[in-house]
Parts: sequence; C-alpha cells; structure tokens
Amino acid sequence: MPSDNLSLSPTITSMIRLDHMHALAAFHRYRPDSPCWRKRAIVLSTCAALEIHAQLEEEIFYPAVARVLPDDETLRKSEPEHDEMRQMISKLRAMQPDDPAYDSSFFQLMREVIHHVADEEAALLPAAERALSSELRTLGASMTRRRVQLLAQRPVEIAVNTAGTFPLVTLGVGALLLMMGSRCLGSSSRSRR
Repeated sequence: MPSDNLSLSPTITSMIRLDHMHALAAFHRYRPDSPCWRKRAIVLSTCAALEIHAQLEEEIFYPAVARVLPDDETLRKSEPEHDEMRQMISKLRAMQPDDPAYDSSFFQLMREVIHHVADEEAALLPAAERALSSELRTLGASMTRRRVQLLAQRPVEIAVNTAGTFPLVTLGVGALLLMMGSRCLGSSSRSRR
C-alpha cells in the first residue's frame, strides 16, 4: 500500500477491537426461543467471523507481537485458546439447532470468547499499541488485504448467514436496492425516448 494511503488504514488493534464488538453483538442477538433457522444463521455467522478473526490474528498480529514481546503471557495462551474455540465451533457446526445441547454449546463458546476478548483488550492490545506504535497502520493494511482474501473464499456462506442473522436489515437493504434499480431503469428508459 503506498505510504500516502497508509494514513487511511485503520490500525490493526482498532480492527481487532471491531471484530470483538461484532462477535459480542452477534452473541447478544442469539435467543434460545428463536426459530431454528435464525439460531443456525447466528451461530454459523458468528463461527465464520471467529474463524476468520483467529486466522488473521495468528497470521499477522501474533507474529508481530511475538517479535517485540516474546514473553507476553496473554500472547502465549492466545493460540491454544483459539484451538479450543475451533473445537467448539466444529462441535456446533455438527449439531442442529433443535439439539438439546445446541444452546448450551453456543453459550459455552460465548463464555470462552468473552474471556479471550477480555484478556486481549485488557493486556495484549495496549501492550501491542505501545510496542508496535509505528507499525499499527501497516499491520492494519495487511490485515485488511488478508481479510478480503478470506471473505472471498466463502461469500455465499457469509451472505446467507448474515441475512439470517439480520433479516430486517437485509430486507430493508434489498428493498432499497430494488427501488434504486427500478429508478435507474425508469430514468434510462425515459432518456431513450
């Protein structure tokens, strides 16, 4: 990324915090009494976001932090926590929403992620901001590029589960796009007359 555009990139720590907020917001949308299709969409959407987030941290953030803070305790336990999270995600993906253990399994994942997020936000991110201050935007740009690559590998899964997670927003955006499209078609047909 050219250096003049680098100032437009968010810092890697801002991006990580945003991912944390996204996961917590998805957790709060989950209700045990929701229809099965909605529960499944929220769980799968959250799982995909967590998998991508973990991969980004492991590929970009953790190596950068390890270079400057090789003995950081929070960093040392972060990847094993990601591994535990992946095991819970695999378990959830294999279950159906009507399984009696589905809700408790998702809530267990929530507890583990909340604990992990708290550790990162309280200790690792502030330490990284001090130790990597001159690199945070460069690392953020790298994370953005890699995120686009990872999202491109699963566009249908992400679109379908996002629509199920946020059905009213999806409906509203779809209606807006249809309305804009019909206006564009209407104006182009009038201009041909």
